[in-house]
Amino acid sequence: MAAARIALFHATRAAIAPVEGAFKEIWPEASHWSLLDEGLTQAVDRAGGYTDEIGERFIQLATYAADSGPDAFLFTCTAFGPAMEECKRRFPFPTFKPNEALLEAGLKAGRRVGLLASHPVTLPMLTDQLQDLAKERGQSLTVVPKLADGAWNDLTAGRKQAHDDKLISAADALLDCDAILLAQFSMAPLLPAIQAKTKAPVLSSPHAAVAHLKGLFAKG
Repeated sequence: MAAARIALFHATRAAIAPVEGAFKEIWPEASHWSLLDEGLTQAVDRAGGYTDEIGERFIQLATYAADSGPDAFLFTCTAFGPAMEECKRRFPFPTFKPNEALLEAGLKAGRRVGLLASHPVTLPMLTDQLQDLAKERGQSLTVVPKLADGAWNDLTAGRKQAHDDKLISAADALLDCDAILLAQFSMAPLLPAIQAKTKAPVLSSPHAAVAHLKGLFAKG
């Protein structure tokens, strides 16, 4: 049987290495390739949030990638929810938003879940999604959102150590949670440092997403 072909769509290059690492660790047999447009994230930052115009550009680029005929499609960028939903409706193969598997794992982790993010647009969006998912499942859940102030600006300016330090420090506010979810793919390399602070599980988006994809194809 041929290896599954997974298309990856990134809006920041910081997401590429974490998801490639997750494939290498969890599902090395899979074939995957990437499309990157950092201008999308820059447009969101300039606009102060998602706009319909940005969404249309996102959909056009995703459709270009989808035309290659992959077996599945994984987005790694969190700030484009409405556009990703439209792509899920349009594409004829399994298509996943970056944090779908992570949020599912968060629901199973306990009743008080910490959500750590560096991007100010991402945090409220994912908080709402996790709360809505819990409500849909009839589950009582307290979401504790925490933004690492300034970390995203450090990352985009090339100050990676400052970015990492801010996120690791911000995690201290979530140590009383049943689990800590790392909201963005770019944060996955910090999992060991944050996990060392707590006995609660620390979960990353790329690992959860790749494990879910592998399970999906294992079931045929």
